[in-house]
Amino acid sequence: MTKISIITIAFNDKEGLKKTFNSVFNQTFQDFEFIVIDGGSTDGSKALIEENQQKIAYWVSEKDSGVFHAMNKGIRVAKGEFIIFMNSGDIFNDDAVLLDIVPELTDRFDIYYGDNYKESPSSKRLKTYPEKLSFSFFYTSSINHQSTFIRKSLFDDHFYYNEQYKIASDWEFFVYTICHKNVPYKYLRRTIAIYDFTGISSNPKFAALYQEEKKDSMQRYFPAFLEDYQEVSELNSKRFLQFQHIKKHRLAYKILKGFISIQLLFLPKMPKKN
Repeated sequence: MTKISIITIAFNDKEGLKKTFNSVFNQTFQDFEFIVIDGGSTDGSKALIEENQQKIAYWVSEKDSGVFHAMNKGIRVAKGEFIIFMNSGDIFNDDAVLLDIVPELTDRFDIYYGDNYKESPSSKRLKTYPEKLSFSFFYTSSINHQSTFIRKSLFDDHFYYNEQYKIASDWEFFVYTICHKNVPYKYLRRTIAIYDFTGISSNPKFAALYQEEKKDSMQRYFPAFLEDYQEVSELNSKRFLQFQHIKKHRLAYKILKGFISIQLLFLPKMPKKN
């Protein structure tokens, strides 16, 4: 059985697809299955795929209903024991990633995740992850599919990505399998990928949509924690983080406390807790 299936989804991003192809094809470990799911691109991406089809185990270029529909199409045809998504514009951190990681992928764990760089036209920053993935971690963060190797059978045993969501489907999959089903996972002390940080999930305009999708997922799988989730969301709001920053500076915090005390004089008293 093939150990690794690399799945790339793309739509009208020929230059990004070139980057991803070069990164995949330059891996020193080459015993993997490469799958490309294109959403019916009209910018020359299909021709690029055809030029490289001898290196691609399976590809299709046809209209789909979105990112997670395309990812699910890739999962369904994958024959590898583990899947990693390296989407258009994403690349492996270096040519030896698979060579280093594949020997670590054993029957002991179902999810293996490592670090990644988030890259945009103006910045490149390293994102590291904890060895222990707690429920509180998933309140405010998630592991990244470009730097995560997922046992394919998890999708068949639990569920595929939620195609109704635009952003939070991979977050939902990880929080459900890890926190609800307790699947075994392992942190790889390795930087796996450099991912294109210009997509919808990283666009501040869609932050509210992301939170709504996460809230909907929490209601479905973790209803008892929904109120906690809302409170944690508030604690991580920009205003609260600004308050925490001010608190570190004695004079600024003293001025702020004085201002708050004045405001409280004009407000009704807070109800006492039972």
